Amino acid sequence: QVRLVETGGGLVQAGGSLTLSCAASGSIVSINAMGWYRQAPGKKRELVAAITSGGTTNYADSMKGRSTISRDNAKNLMSLQMNSLNPEDTAVYYCTANVVLTALPGNYDYWGQGTQVTVSS
Repeated sequence: QVRLVETGGGLVQAGGSLTLSCAASGSIVSINAMGWYRQAPGKKRELVAAITSGGTTNYADSMKGRSTISRDNAKNLMSLQMNSLNPEDTAVYYCTANVVLTALPGNYDYWGQGTQVTVSS
């Protein structure tokens, strides 16, 4: 019913920047919070940044000051700009959204398939 597609991952040198995007589509009435998580090999999935429908943001301590999360509510889009990347940022980055559907009451969490970010030293 809802599909989240991440784009923008890739290989970047340490100190470089990347912008990830997430597009939500399907039977969507509205989207509450959206966020980015990441999972490195052998590690648990962790929050990178999140944003409410009103624009309130929350960042992991490791990403504060070098990343910016934003969204376009009208287009169901979200972006994450990351700067000063280092090898410890290497992970699969996942988009998540809490969605109100057209056909069902309540709200539901959805995840994208993930996009690989690799930072070389």
